Amino acid sequence: MANARSGVAVNDDCMLKFGELQSKRLHRFIVYKMDDKFKEIIVEKVGDRETSYEDFTNSLPENDCRYAIYDFDFVTAEDVQKSRIFYILWSPSTAKVKSKMLYASSNQKFKSGLNGIQVELQATDATEISLDEIKDRAR
Repeated sequence: MANARSGVAVNDDCMLKFGELQSKRLHRFIVYKMDDKFKEIIVEKVGDRETSYEDFTNSLPENDCRYAIYDFDFVTAEDVQKSRIFYILWSPSTAKVKSKMLYASSNQKFKSGLNGIQVELQATDATEISLDEIKDRAR
């Protein structure tokens, strides 16, 4: 499936892993990246359900962009167990301009194929995806 705006295709495994996270709850997070030639979006890393939030944030590169999905479990003030699926466009200010432009131009099309996203974030540094920020946005 090619992206009309940037010409970047999406590997079938991307949607497969998202389905496993969403419906089967097999994964805690998924990190997606563009291949070295910026021709295809592929799965870079998958974290199992026992993986910590810190493990997730550590899997995002300091100097390059990524798309990420995080399944956040929490307990409400009424003591109800809930879950929110976060979609994160990771675009650090230190990333190369070409990378930022391609990720931004492919973002909408890629995201639209992931049915079931409940919270969306765009982050340029770690403070924008801190655990406190995630907790605030989940409610």
